[in-house]
Amino acid sequence: MKNLLTIVVLYILLTISQAWSLPPCEGNVWNNCYGTWTYDSGDKYVGEWKDDKFHGQGTYTYTNGNKYVGEYKDGKRNGQGTETYHNGSKYVGEYKDGKYNGQGTYNWTNDDKYVGDFKDGKYNGQGTATYADGRVWQGQWKNSYFVSGK
Repeated sequence: MKNLLTIVVLYILLTISQAWSLPPCEGNVWNNCYGTWTYDSGDKYVGEWKDDKFHGQGTYTYTNGNKYVGEYKDGKRNGQGTETYHNGSKYVGEYKDGKYNGQGTYNWTNDDKYVGDFKDGKYNGQGTATYADGRVWQGQWKNSYFVSGK
């Protein structure tokens, strides 16, 4: 257990130090650097860049209060991330090509919750939806529809 904790701490420190080791972004093309970009709308991205695209760890803050913190690849959300919506709803999990994809948890403000597989931004595969009124639907989902289980 002690070795596992040491490994986890080292991994976190190495991941964090990677962003610090990148030079600040400068010039017309941002490549292999760390920088902040604020859009005319007020939306803001702070993080790593490659080939003028979000790439690596970053935080995108929207003017409406939504916020995404996580990994990017070629300008799209890709890998682990957390999106918090202005209304208090929250998704924590995996992304691929900018969409929920893989394992994830979505919590609504009314205490409804889905934990399970996502594909192309929809519930797909094994998952459990727990509703504030006590109902629980556990089983297979396809395109966000419950298809079998209990």
